[in-house]
Amino acid sequence: MGVADLLAEPRLFAANFTSIRHGEKPPRERREDTSDLVKRQIGAPYTPRAMAHNRLLLRPQDLKQVLTRYLRRLRQYREALNRLNVYPVPDGDTGTNMTLTVEAVVAEVEAAESMEEVATALAHGALMGAQGNSGIILSQILRGLADAFRGADDLDTAHLVDALDRASAAAYKSVGRPVEGTILTVLREAAEAARDEDTPEGEDLADLLQRVYSRAELSLRNTPELLPVLKEAGVVDAGGAGFLLLLVAFLEEVTGADVVIPEAIFAAAAQLVSSPDREVASVADLRYEVMYLLHADDESTGDQLRDTWADLGDSIVVVGGGGVWNCHIHTDEIGPAVEAGISLGRPERIKITDLLDQAATEAFHRAPRFEPLVEFAEAAVGVVPVGVGAGIVGLFRDAGAQGMVTGGQTMNPSVRDVLEVVDHVESKDVIVLPNNKNIVPVAEQLDALTTKRVHVVRTQSVPEGLAAMLAYLPGGDPEATVAAMAAAAADVTAGEVTMAVRDATTPAGSITEGDWLGIVSGDVEVIAADCADAAWQVLDRMVEGESEVVTIITGSEADEAMTDVITSRFSVAHPGISVEVVSGEQPLYPYLFGVE
Repeated sequence: MGVADLLAEPRLFAANFTSIRHGEKPPRERREDTSDLVKRQIGAPYTPRAMAHNRLLLRPQDLKQVLTRYLRRLRQYREALNRLNVYPVPDGDTGTNMTLTVEAVVAEVEAAESMEEVATALAHGALMGAQGNSGIILSQILRGLADAFRGADDLDTAHLVDALDRASAAAYKSVGRPVEGTILTVLREAAEAARDEDTPEGEDLADLLQRVYSRAELSLRNTPELLPVLKEAGVVDAGGAGFLLLLVAFLEEVTGADVVIPEAIFAAAAQLVSSPDREVASVADLRYEVMYLLHADDESTGDQLRDTWADLGDSIVVVGGGGVWNCHIHTDEIGPAVEAGISLGRPERIKITDLLDQAATEAFHRAPRFEPLVEFAEAAVGVVPVGVGAGIVGLFRDAGAQGMVTGGQTMNPSVRDVLEVVDHVESKDVIVLPNNKNIVPVAEQLDALTTKRVHVVRTQSVPEGLAAMLAYLPGGDPEATVAAMAAAAADVTAGEVTMAVRDATTPAGSITEGDWLGIVSGDVEVIAADCADAAWQVLDRMVEGESEVVTIITGSEADEAMTDVITSRFSVAHPGISVEVVSGEQPLYPYLFGVE
């Protein structure tokens, strides 16, 4: 099996856990386990003590290495985790949000030395770097671990058992209405396995982690039985799969072995792997940048790799000699690009960058600084909405917002991102409008992190946020203003149109990548072949007998002629309802709708 089996093409993942590569040494006796799954995973006897790097304790530097391993695994599987999201719209970002959260953690712990310092940095980095719903839950898990580790010199089995218990309690507490069949279930059952009363006396870290991993994997595989939406889509829970990678990182650090993730976990992601006989896209269309150093003595290595890579992508650079080559390619075929290097020598420092995500991140940070209107700049009660698109920013500014956080679908801001804007405004009371379901839990972390009083109106869409602004009273009582804004947002029915990014099965029917989707109040209700038809159907379904006003917010991909067709058709069908069209310039969603 090659490294390609371990990279982002999930159809190539190895089929069982114990493709663990280590030196052959005599197996030691272990307790028999009657679980068919565990027997399948163990295969030949699992011998952690025989491994050259098996650790009996984890030191502070070892814990830092666990976090680095975890980040590496998240980067490796980020797209696969994103694709496990059952929603076929461009907010399948569980992998991205978990990765960005752990990136903040690894940066925070870099300078820490003692276990106390590492644990403190772990908790702070997790909180401040958390992005999206999955990032917030993961941050609570990591903070639970940090609480158990703080005060220890080194970590043993008792610390890990306590850590998993604390992590599970913190994660459940962070969710208003816990749902089984999610990361919460996988974590809880892993914690239960850790404190199993039948554990043999003297169990070491490797045995504990193997047992916990086995139970967590079984729990993950069972998530579709607990959550019907997963079963219908034929996937496991994305967050639970992301947590499993944390256990992998601990196990690899303790044993020195390479853990191969079961193929079935990422089966859904395999549906999106490009066909091997497709034509190579232009460099602008290629999704990933793959780079590594290649150690190979053959002086023809550079030419051989260039020839192999010619069928895989573009922007190919292979330079070097004397046994070391620096290799770079843009490609959609991550696994084969790395496998080509393995066939010629020994790759190291493998770096894979999602160019699409990188471009979005750069655009995110290039967003212009928000300056409030003079008459609202020093209001007693301030408002900080979240949104993306120059037009949307302008609409909130005109309505009186004091600050703006750039973010939304696929660009969930971190706790730190929102906190910086909240602290920047003059008002002592600040109302945050998340305008996205994944940003609500981020906003709800803020009040405890600042001297300001932060109030959250739980808006889940831009139309809801704009409606809330109509009830905003800059000099009013904060609590009364929050209540009025929440009521105004609740009076709006929100809809949107976007293109499907993956095949899926939904209550509205089967979806093929490239279909246009009409979404009403968060649910896919329309599947259409073209954008205009999807938009018309969504609007028609949103309107009820008491509807008075429809607001259409056009995105950066909206076409003026298409908008005219949609509005004309709507006006003929619903002559008594006023229609207002405004430019939002938001990406990915050509049309956002609000019906009042």
